[in-house]
Amino acid sequence: RGAHAGWRGSAMAEDLDALLDEAERRFCSGASSAASRGPGDSGAAVKPGERRKKQRTSPKRYEDEDIDDLIEDLFEDEFEPLKVRNKPGGTNSDVSNSPSCLTSRKCCPVFLGGSSVPSGVGTSISQRACSRLRCTSCDFRLATFDDHEWDPSCDYLFFRNNMPDCQKLKAKLLRKRGTRAYACQCSWRSVHSLTDLRREQELKWVCGKHET
Repeated sequence: RGAHAGWRGSAMAEDLDALLDEAERRFCSGASSAASRGPGDSGAAVKPGERRKKQRTSPKRYEDEDIDDLIEDLFEDEFEPLKVRNKPGGTNSDVSNSPSCLTSRKCCPVFLGGSSVPSGVGTSISQRACSRLRCTSCDFRLATFDDHEWDPSCDYLFFRNNMPDCQKLKAKLLRKRGTRAYACQCSWRSVHSLTDLRREQELKWVCGKHET
């Protein structure tokens, strides 16, 4: 009887060892499978190519949606067109007075004149002294003084140093009724009557255009 009891104890120990080995094998196998799938994977197997495809396409989908939203926002912006309002009288002063609607005219021929000669756009019919004279040599616009003439002591350096300061130029002006004094930085004249500029060949004065 003692030998029989010893055999039973040995068999039970072997069965217990086999059960422990089987439990350990199953536990380790389950843990390894769970670790390979990751915490967010389901039981179904996912191919590596499909997983990479999802990772690539997901950010692009959000980027495309953001670009579409930006395009829609741009096209939804409404820009109010420029409107020109007419005054009750039916005239449009804003348009008529805009710089793009202004026209320019040049004197032909160009006249100089004394203070009694009216200034404006000169033509062969309307003989007016040009009021927009410019010198092509020094590129200065002319200064004029009605009822004055230049002192005979004036020289090139005086106008070179003082033009276009009218206050300094007056130091060489003499009072003379009916005369108009003209000057740029390189030339000067005192004119008593209507004079065609074509007769003054040494002067490089031209009409600088009149805006009308």
